[in-house]
Order: sequence, then C-alpha cells, then structure tokens
Amino acid sequence: QLQASGGGLVQAGGSLRLSCVVSGVTFDDYAIGWFRQAPGKEREAVSCIATTDDSTYYADSVKGRFTISSDIAKNTAYLQMNNLKPEDTAVYYCALTIISSSWSVPYRLYQYVYWGQGTLVTVSS
Repeated sequence: QLQASGGGLVQAGGSLRLSCVVSGVTFDDYAIGWFRQAPGKEREAVSCIATTDDSTYYADSVKGRFTISSDIAKNTAYLQMNNLKPEDTAVYYCALTIISSSWSVPYRLYQYVYWGQGTLVTVSS
C-alpha cells in the first residue's frame, strides 16, 4: 500500500514536499516513482528512485527544481518541489515496482505495479 500526501495550493515560485509512505512491502529492492496527471493530459513520469543504489530519473521539465529521495528506515519517499510553476499543477501519484539490483531505474508507467492514491498540487500564477 502506498499513501501519498503533501499536496496543496501554492503560488508560483513556491515549494512543496510530497511524501509517499510504503506499507506491506517485504521486498528489499524496489523503485518508487512519482507521476502526475494534469487535467486533460496523460499521466507522465516526474521522478523515480531505485532503492538499490539511489539512482534517479527526472523528467526534463523538472530537472533542477525537483529532488527525489527515500528513507528506507521510514519506508518513505519524498519529492521536494521548488520553484513551482503553474504547469506543475496536477494530481501527483506515487508508485512502486520491484527491481533487480542490476537494473537501471525504471521510469515508464507500465513498469510500475503498485499505485497509491493521488495528491493534488495546484500552483497559482
């Protein structure tokens, strides 16, 4: 089970930190991804992290502004979002998939098996 939280309303240029708490996972090697879906648009990958080596993926649109991290001891992943823009407005979802230690961090939607509910991020101009 994945529980995402931390969304809200923020002005452009502001910051938010999303959290994704993972429960019921007994695997050691997995990846957590943050995805978002804006109204009328397809769901897209934002950022992903592999717990095996902390390798990360960032969409070009968020590079330099968003930072993904994970705290295995707390079974929690975070997405720190800085310098938010109105185009970042979307429902943000966290997802998890099992990986092998030799794999690169997955970032495609179909690669993720377990999904949490979304948290809405609204950035006003």
